[in-house]
Amino acid sequence: MLNIVIFGAPGSGKGTQSERLIRDYGLHHISTGELLRDHIARGTELGKIADSFISKGQLIPDDLMIRVLAHHLENNSDKTAAGVIFDGFPRTIPQAEALGKLLKEHNTDVHAVVGLEVDEDELIRRMIERGRQSGRSDDNPETIKKRLDVYHNSTSPLRDYYKEQGKYHAIDGKGDVESIYNSIRDSLARNGFEN
Repeated sequence: MLNIVIFGAPGSGKGTQSERLIRDYGLHHISTGELLRDHIARGTELGKIADSFISKGQLIPDDLMIRVLAHHLENNSDKTAAGVIFDGFPRTIPQAEALGKLLKEHNTDVHAVVGLEVDEDELIRRMIERGRQSGRSDDNPETIKKRLDVYHNSTSPLRDYYKEQGKYHAIDGKGDVESIYNSIRDSLARNGFEN
């Protein structure tokens, strides 16, 4: 079993690289953003609460996110046997601690954290372009700035949290998609995680 957290600022390429990791390592993909967008699209009570935070570029409260994640893991145990890739979660140290506790209850842990490191100008350029192509309402200049501020203040401390545990794999997130992915695979292989 291999549980990976894919980590990086909005627009760093987490979704793109997750697809390759899922394909090659047989992992079950959990994108908290996708889970939340699904709830929003279906108009569930959770979706309405989530939308009130997301539309302002704010983080979802930890307890709400953990409940969503626990529910998903418990209802998809057949799909998670080979491992999971967490895309967009955790985003805060309390979430990381709660995820560790949740995984321990399932007799597993976070094994590797892949950190896609991209400078801010490139992140903004990517998200504006993504917004033009996809029509995502949260990819506009004002919300992007808020999302990056939240990331720098709340999420980037996770880098040190996971570095202290020896789980953080820093990956240069600039360049072509395949080169970035090869760097991820090489880093995982150096740490004993083969596909």
